[in-house]
Amino acid sequence: MALDTGALGQKQGGGAGQARAPERELIDDCVHCGFCLPTCPTYVNWGEDLDSPRGRIDLMRGLRAGTLEMTPAVAGHFDKCLGCMACVTACPSGVRYDVLIEETRALVERTYARGLFDRLHRAMIFSLFPYPKRLKALVVLLLVYSLSGLQWLLRHTLLPLLPARLREMEALQPKVTAHNLFATLPERVAAQGERRLKVAVIAGCVQRVFNPGVNEATLRVLSAEGCEVVIPRGQGCCGALSMHAGREHESVEFARSLMQMLSGEQVDAIIINAAGCGSHLKDYGRILQTDEARAFSAKVRDVNEFLAALPPRARRHPLQRRVALHDACHLQHAQRIFAQPRQLLAGIPGLTLLEVPDGGQCCGSAGIYNLVEPGSAEQIGARKVDNVLATGADLLASANPGCTMQIQKILRERGQSLPAAHPIEILDASISGTPLP
Repeated sequence: MALDTGALGQKQGGGAGQARAPERELIDDCVHCGFCLPTCPTYVNWGEDLDSPRGRIDLMRGLRAGTLEMTPAVAGHFDKCLGCMACVTACPSGVRYDVLIEETRALVERTYARGLFDRLHRAMIFSLFPYPKRLKALVVLLLVYSLSGLQWLLRHTLLPLLPARLREMEALQPKVTAHNLFATLPERVAAQGERRLKVAVIAGCVQRVFNPGVNEATLRVLSAEGCEVVIPRGQGCCGALSMHAGREHESVEFARSLMQMLSGEQVDAIIINAAGCGSHLKDYGRILQTDEARAFSAKVRDVNEFLAALPPRARRHPLQRRVALHDACHLQHAQRIFAQPRQLLAGIPGLTLLEVPDGGQCCGSAGIYNLVEPGSAEQIGARKVDNVLATGADLLASANPGCTMQIQKILRERGQSLPAAHPIEILDASISGTPLP
């Protein structure tokens, strides 16, 4: 594949920021075989090689060698990458594209001067989403917005005139109730019956506020399976959103703070129920390069992964549902967790598990991607929703809050509905004998 750099900004020498460009050894692992192309959602969108993993790696090579500048065109190709890691799963050469795109995004944020609106939009996102208390305040505003009639008024007057990014943010908002505002988690939940293990649960940010039922179901299921659960007070963001957007320093500070919050607990495992967060938590050792971080990461388990390895104790009651399982990218591709949620759901009597066609493709959420690249996210999400609906399911299982919001948004825009639940909520309903919506 020949790289056309004519419109991208050739450079004759090194410059500021070049010393921290992605590692040459990781870049040179790519042999341009093209196996990544059909797995890459943005390549599927436009068929442009520079919007594929191998094309972006060529851009990284140019930045590393000092033959390219970080121009708007170059930065734009990196911005359009979802970071879904489907290429990592597909690559026969073992290219660490996950590390490469993470390092490159940090380079973009250090060296590229974004426009004023882009800077303000990103600043708004990162002053809000990593902070659960601020999200609670947002819930109050959303309740007023939806219940007062203001939402209906704006959607029929001013909203269509707003920039696409702001329209997308408004469209993505989930339905909120008083439960979102007042839901709290206990600091400790006892194991039912003889204690088998002691675990800590990471409460998350967006999921804690907008999907509180997921954490509540997680605690109930872990307890029912004989685990004592601790939920340390004061825990904040894990740093995943920041790291995936190139805000490296901010992400590291979040990581150190979270580890400090959990440092007083001696536990057998650290449980997370959001796919993107889990992928990042497992990477603390590589990112922070400390023994403490490596020990922390070694204990992190996705809730599906943890429960699938634990012989079931609690009785499963029948659920007569047809469930389409959406594989979140950071679960399937980054953490290589594929069989475990299927194992858990297959253990529920009466439940029919349905595979989503082309299930390895992203839904378009990808952290903050749908908030900063709404056009591309809509194309990708439309394909995902088409494939989900093709299953004929009456329930969607999704293990990442962003994925659930993205799919539900597109369904609403089409005037269609399909209830969604985290796999742990489905398992909780089976164990408790409670019907799902």
